[in-house]
Amino acid sequence: MHDSPYRDSVNSAPTPAAVDRASFEAEIERLRVREKAHTREGDEIAAARRRLPIVEVDASLQLTGSAGPVTLLDAFEGRRQLLAYYLMWHPGKPAPEQCEGCTWVTTQVQELCYLHSRDITYAVFCQGPYDESARYRDFMDWRMPWYSALPSLDTLLVGRTVGMMHIVSYLRDGDRVFETYWTTRRGVEAMDYSLALMDLTVYGRQEPWEDSPDGWPQNWTLDYGFNTRIDGRPIPQWSRLAAGRSDALGG
Repeated sequence: MHDSPYRDSVNSAPTPAAVDRASFEAEIERLRVREKAHTREGDEIAAARRRLPIVEVDASLQLTGSAGPVTLLDAFEGRRQLLAYYLMWHPGKPAPEQCEGCTWVTTQVQELCYLHSRDITYAVFCQGPYDESARYRDFMDWRMPWYSALPSLDTLLVGRTVGMMHIVSYLRDGDRVFETYWTTRRGVEAMDYSLALMDLTVYGRQEPWEDSPDGWPQNWTLDYGFNTRIDGRPIPQWSRLAAGRSDALGG
């Protein structure tokens, strides 16, 4: 079992003041006003996102899939919209040395039927070679469509930092493809539910940047991906090892 190495510090951490039920509910109601305002602001940002201009992308740009070369247009799988996650890659490295941040967010994306019901395809565009990265997909037991974007990476991410995690949204209009939105860094938290659930708990994400009371556990640093690693490897890999899968990805 590879649980939090900081469990003892959490168990010994201070707690908020205990009050009666009426006082507790009154504080919740005061916070609820801010939560509702936050939700409405998020709706307004999403509305602005839907009104952004779009830019055309060459629909024939090459990707590599399980059957060999395909085009960006092919990756839509006939749907009108495509969300592509650009997964970082460290060539020739075994599983423990692959990107812990990309492993974290990609592990969260399990069920695609709700996206499909809105005419949206989701796919991973790995920034490394297909054969090697596909073995990592199999090691992690991920089921989403998987491509190598390496043949067209500089064009697909033009003006952005190749080698960094990105989410890019595309729209298909017949045989033409347009880019409608992109984000990176904390923007990729849109893929995650774990942090959102942590934010509902009293100790939060337990990371030093958070505004928490004195004495709250904050041992999970962002440095070198330590907030998504345990015992030297990305957290979800431990269950894959227990299932008998190999760290070796090359050859």
